[in-house]
Parts: sequence; C-alpha cells; structure tokens
Amino acid sequence: MSTALGMEFFSTPEDDTCIGRMKVDERTRQPFGFLSGGASLALAENVAGIGSNAICDGSVCVGINVCGNHVKAVAEGDTVTAHGKLVNKGNKIHVWHVEVTNSAGELVSTIQVTNYVIDPEKKL
Repeated sequence: MSTALGMEFFSTPEDDTCIGRMKVDERTRQPFGFLSGGASLALAENVAGIGSNAICDGSVCVGINVCGNHVKAVAEGDTVTAHGKLVNKGNKIHVWHVEVTNSAGELVSTIQVTNYVIDPEKKL
C-alpha cells in the first residue's frame, strides 16, 4: 500500500514518534481533485505500523483499528505529512495519535490507530 500510494517515511530521534509524507496526486485523490480520506487513513496506519514495529524487536505489529476525522480539504498538487505520537505502549496493544497536515502546516486530519502486537513464534 505504501509503495502504491507513494508514501515516504522518516526517522525521528524519539522512539515514540514517527513521520510520513505523501503527495496528493492521481493515486491519492478522490474524483473531485482533493485528498481522499481513505488515503489519509492509509498514511496514518502505515506511520503507526512502522512506529510500532520499530519498537517491538522480534514481534509483528498490525493495525486493528483506524479512526479519523478530516477537517480540511487538500487539493491535488499539495503534499501531506503525518506526525505520529505513541499514546500507549502496552504488551499487546499500542495506540497512536496521528495528525496529518498540509504543506502550510494546517491540520487536515486527526487519526487514532490501534496496533496489535503479535509474537510470530506463537500460533494465533
């Protein structure tokens, strides 16, 4: 998904944060020329997934819930950035708060992602 939508991800100095970026183009826009809400959610889920997997050595972290509110439209040609912050790091559940902003730094979406931590050695 991240490759298909052209997402880029960046390291941060803190273990509990992560950043991703994505252009609003023919891959990520709705027919009206604005950023698709689904693309915003996909960006947030990928950012949170990368963040959880980076802090869980030997485990696999997968998204089990994504919930967002879109508060501003973004026109094709702009770029959005997702800033993820770990809200809760449990043994099996991670909760991330992700804010998506446009190139002017304005809030576009606020998204909560819940990840489940799986031990690959155990059967589900």
